[in-house]
Amino acid sequence: MRRVVFNQKGGVGKSTITCNLAAVGAARGEKTLVIDLDPQANTTRYLLGDAADDLEASATEFFDQMLSFKLRPRATEEFIVATPFDNLHLLPSHASLEELQAKLESRYKIYKLREALEALEGYDQIWIDTPPALHFYTRSALIAADRCLIPFDCDEFARRALYALLDNVAEIRTDHNDQLQVEGIIINQFQSRASLPQQLVDELRGEGLPVLDTLLSSSVKIKESHQQSKPMIHLDARHKLAQEFSALYDELGKAQKTTGRKKTVKSASRQRG
Repeated sequence: MRRVVFNQKGGVGKSTITCNLAAVGAARGEKTLVIDLDPQANTTRYLLGDAADDLEASATEFFDQMLSFKLRPRATEEFIVATPFDNLHLLPSHASLEELQAKLESRYKIYKLREALEALEGYDQIWIDTPPALHFYTRSALIAADRCLIPFDCDEFARRALYALLDNVAEIRTDHNDQLQVEGIIINQFQSRASLPQQLVDELRGEGLPVLDTLLSSSVKIKESHQQSKPMIHLDARHKLAQEFSALYDELGKAQKTTGRKKTVKSASRQRG
C-alpha cells in the first residue's frame, strides 16, 4: 500500500502524521518506507535527527539521475537509508531538491516516481510526505500513490481550501491515476473543549466528506517528539496522542480490509456474470 499525505496548506501536520503512522506500522513489524519530497526536509530531520546532516545521497540525487541517460543508473534502494527504528526506512529529502523542480517538470518526469516504486520490492507500506503546494513533487506523489490522506486543522480558512484540494485530487485521479482514492480526512490538533472544532467536524461529516473517526489531539508533547527526533510510539507509547496515532493506524487498516473485500466481491460477481 502506497499512501500520500497531502494538503496545500502549510502547518497542518503532514510530516508529523506521516512519520507517526509509519512508525506505528514499523513497530508492529511492517517493513515500512517513508519518502520525504518536501525540500524543507522536516520528515528527514524528524526520523534521523542530527544524522540528517551527514547523508551521502537524498531524493535530490534520486531525481537528478532521471534528467540524463545513464547506462547503469543507481537502483532506488541505494538512495534509501535506515532510521534508528526497526523496520523503518527513509528516502530522505534535501533543500537542493527545490532546484531540480523546473527541470523535472519541463522534461515531464511526472511518472518516474511511480515507476520506481512499482519496481521496488520488500516493503509492506510506503508513506509519502509532500510539500505544501501542488507542483511537480506533489503531483508525482499523487500519481504514485494508492491512497491519499488529508490533514485538517479545524480552521475556517482550511475548510475553504479543502474543497479545491479535493477537486485537485479528483483531477489527478481522472487524468493520471485511476487507482487513487481519498482514504480520509485526518482531524489534527483537535481541541475537545472548544466548540468550533467539533462544529467544523460535524459539518464536514454532514456534507458526506470522509472524515476519519479518530481525532488527533492538540498536545505540547509533539514538540518534544520533534525535538528528540522520536515518533510518539517511541517517545511515550502510553501518552494519549501516541494511542491516538495507533488508533488511527488501526482505523486505516480496517478500512483497507473492507475495501479489499468489496473488490473481491465485485470481481467474483463479474466472473459469475
